[in-house]
Amino acid sequence: MADRKPCKVCNFTRQKSYGLVVPSLEELKTKGSECLGFTTSDLVTVVLEDDGTIVADEAYFLCLPTNTKFMLLHEKQMWSPLRRLDGGTAWMARNSVILGSDAVDAAMLSAPWWGLALQLKQDLASVILMSEEDLQNLVDAPCPELASALGFSKRKTENLQETLQRVLDRREEERQSKELLQLFIKAVDKEEGPQATSRPSEEEAGSVDVTDGMEVDQASEFMPRTLMVLKGKTSPETRLSTEALQMVVAKGVEAMQQVLGWDGVRTSSLLQACEAELSRRLQQAQVVQSMRGSREPSSEKTVEEESKGSSN
Repeated sequence: MADRKPCKVCNFTRQKSYGLVVPSLEELKTKGSECLGFTTSDLVTVVLEDDGTIVADEAYFLCLPTNTKFMLLHEKQMWSPLRRLDGGTAWMARNSVILGSDAVDAAMLSAPWWGLALQLKQDLASVILMSEEDLQNLVDAPCPELASALGFSKRKTENLQETLQRVLDRREEERQSKELLQLFIKAVDKEEGPQATSRPSEEEAGSVDVTDGMEVDQASEFMPRTLMVLKGKTSPETRLSTEALQMVVAKGVEAMQQVLGWDGVRTSSLLQACEAELSRRLQQAQVVQSMRGSREPSSEKTVEEESKGSSN
């Protein structure tokens, strides 16, 4: 047993976790995949659960301490930090992030934007993977305090917040345009005949969904807010976090039909939109990260270009 290492594995949502004793990285992939329900054809990537470091070297794996927790990812899954009620700062503390000499009070640490700011400080490209709620929290953050957390000048922080606000405004305009188009299509359908009446309206769908949303939450493993967004919002894929998109895509059409109570066509359309949005975000993150590997971003223009890309 001297050459076997006790460790833990979890999936990307952290809702499944298992303890294993394995002698090698390859054995970790094999046994971990079996525990987490991956198929033999899945291409599995091993990362550290706490910071997302990719573990691909056998020697590095053997040097890690016992009971290290790993996350196994496959296909389009991507590591994301653990969301905490403390504002998401605990994972940053484990990485020994240097906050500078400015004093940090308890109110700032508990603010919803604090963990997001520290995440941006480590990797500016992570803005692409943030949900609209995250972006709005950054926009609403006090500029001086946000500048201190990011290590930016006040002017640069103002430019960042203005850019994020423009991105949010543009997305809202796109949604309103889609809603108008849907209303027009419904009006045309009603004029053509009674067949259109068999389809529930957005208002009817929203009222039913809110009632049963809490009931399916325990079985679906989705947060109530995520279910409300999926059921009651136009273009819900643009409003969800990357982790929520991954959960929707991973569950598949049949499971989401039961969760949402929709027919196959509508559910399949939603999953296609979520998968396309997820692919777009991951591709943008990979492109930005490869660019950052060759050169460091030098101005606010980089942030604006990255943010614009996430809204297209």
